Amino acid sequence: MLMRLSDVDRMFNAMDLLQSRMNRMSSDFGRFRTSVPGGTAPYSGPATNLYDIGGHLEMKMEVPGISKEELSIKVQGNYLEVSGKQKADKPEGYTPHRVERGLSEFTRSFTLPTEVDSSKVAAQLSNGLLTIVMPKSEAAQPKQITIK
Repeated sequence: MLMRLSDVDRMFNAMDLLQSRMNRMSSDFGRFRTSVPGGTAPYSGPATNLYDIGGHLEMKMEVPGISKEELSIKVQGNYLEVSGKQKADKPEGYTPHRVERGLSEFTRSFTLPTEVDSSKVAAQLSNGLLTIVMPKSEAAQPKQITIK
């Protein structure tokens, strides 16, 4: 069965249209999204990086607008859980005309690549960036064995 060149051209135009629509639907995939009150927007949580730096693990998490009192960090063995809550900052006595920044909460849990010493974990919050330093446990540290 032979196809005319115009049929092939129409087919490729349809594929291009489908591709552009798919790109528009997923253009913000993976970003920190919350649902606004009354909305049903999907939620993915804050962006996070985890680094293995020799004797410790270091996690950096973007949590803009959340104070240290509104954050909770739990560590046990090789399990880490970070949760937070951002409160709405609506002034008293005002009627909102547009609400995009509402109350938001998140909980992220991670299985770490190695066990950490939970008694030595330290966290710091600076300019919306949460940094968690987790020293590896003694059992997870590599040991040099001398040959006799």
